[in-house]
Amino acid sequence: MLNEAKILPDLIEHVLLFKDQGCEIILVDGGSDDGSVAMAEAKGLTVIHSRSGRAQQMNTGAEFSSANLLLFLHVDTRLPANALQLIERCTGHGQHQWGRFDVMINGKSSVLKLVALLMNWRSALSSIATGDQAIFIQRATFLRIGGFPEQPLMEDIELSKRLKVQGKPGRVTVPVMTSGRRWDEYGVWTTIFLMWRLRWNYWRGVCVEKIAAAYRQ
Repeated sequence: MLNEAKILPDLIEHVLLFKDQGCEIILVDGGSDDGSVAMAEAKGLTVIHSRSGRAQQMNTGAEFSSANLLLFLHVDTRLPANALQLIERCTGHGQHQWGRFDVMINGKSSVLKLVALLMNWRSALSSIATGDQAIFIQRATFLRIGGFPEQPLMEDIELSKRLKVQGKPGRVTVPVMTSGRRWDEYGVWTTIFLMWRLRWNYWRGVCVEKIAAAYRQ
């Protein structure tokens, strides 16, 4: 997380449900100065600190964790209530070393239903997962591939490429719900075209730092 005090109360309530089921919950802060850390710690959650950046923060959390199965949850994504059972069904008996959920996007535009549908189809066909889809990985597999590549953007795509070599991902069709705040703020079609342009540039080898700069504009 990084300066997410506005949505943190909802996240805390959400993850405490899984803590009660025996999950190890780790929040990795990238330098918040809005009271996020104190808010989480007041609710009894473990907060550790890292250099800012999604890949760096997720790797730091994985290193700190003692779990055999890791799930990387973005601060604005919510799991279904029976997520643990769904993951166990997907990874049990050596079926899959890694996997992801289908996704729904919570936002103002009805077009986001189509966006989510296309994201799910793309992932199913390409075996490439996005961070919004709550990627889960066996710890041994995560360590074997060296974790998330520490790059400023597209770390989820690069991770998926490495994981595909290890085996096909499992797919949980019961969706996670992720925030459509970027689509709401910048416009649905503008954001769609931006995302596809960035992916196209990444695929053809444009420097990832330039892609990240375009994303932040």
